[in-house]
Amino acid sequence: MSARGGVDLGGTKIQTVVVDDSHAVLGDARGPTPREGGPAAVAAAIAEVMREAAGAAGVDPGTLTGIGVGSPGLIDEDTGVVRGARNLPDWQGEFGLGAALTDALGPAVKVGNDVQVATDAEFALGAAKEFDSLLGVFWGTGVGGGLVLDGRPWLGRGSAGEIGHVVVKLDGARCPCGRRGCMEAYAGRKAMEEKAREEHEKGKKTDLFKLMKKHGHDRLTSGIWSRALEHEDKLAEELFERAIQALGAGVASAVNLIDPEAVIIGGGMGVRFGEAGAERIRAAMMPHLFNDSDPPAIRVASLGDLGGAIGASLLVASPS
Repeated sequence: MSARGGVDLGGTKIQTVVVDDSHAVLGDARGPTPREGGPAAVAAAIAEVMREAAGAAGVDPGTLTGIGVGSPGLIDEDTGVVRGARNLPDWQGEFGLGAALTDALGPAVKVGNDVQVATDAEFALGAAKEFDSLLGVFWGTGVGGGLVLDGRPWLGRGSAGEIGHVVVKLDGARCPCGRRGCMEAYAGRKAMEEKAREEHEKGKKTDLFKLMKKHGHDRLTSGIWSRALEHEDKLAEELFERAIQALGAGVASAVNLIDPEAVIIGGGMGVRFGEAGAERIRAAMMPHLFNDSDPPAIRVASLGDLGGAIGASLLVASPS
């Protein structure tokens, strides 16, 4: 039996898996994404969490047939270089992530865009198996997108699918990317937290930050947003609806352009709010859809927390 590795690198966590030729998970591990130390610290942390997953699978990481990594940012798949990964803490410039991980672990490493590999996993193994075209929308720290057209991943020139940077309001809110009016500036969890802090400092009442401290977090996780909404926190409701409306407008614009059969909603926020959240996004899309009589299917990503890492492992899977 051969085994390969997969890594889902996120703004707050690193998820790794070891899978077999049938894509079954033999072992997995999770660790935090370093908040300082830059790309070298991130690479070292990935290597350590990958070793933990290999240990859980009962294999030596050096014997893996390959390791795939899904990373934020602009990816050169030929070289494994990552640049523009703004949602990774303390990440500046470009970095040869693939080469660094091969040096640390041994096997050949292939790097792809994190959301694209998660979209590919849903297409090959998850909620979108019945479709030939889909748009993946992964709502988490930021908002990322992935595309499958005519049964194949569409990467463009290397940065296709950046749906979080579809403009939903001219000269609107400042986005973490530095531009204005992007969907991510309204719907990304990082941007939502910044807006919540700003409003709270202006005197708006909210229990968001009390809940954050109560549950031992130092940021507003998807779980904290969920609890605040359950408590009918007015500021949380306001900012959540603002995010839904931005998602609706941005996703509808992308659908108007490529006309996919399905839209897959994933990511930490997307999966946390599940079918109810997807239904709200669907409703927010409808006023903006050109072909509103035949909208695409809207599905929640089905592979859960391991989906991104499993998708990354497909980068190094043997052709079937």
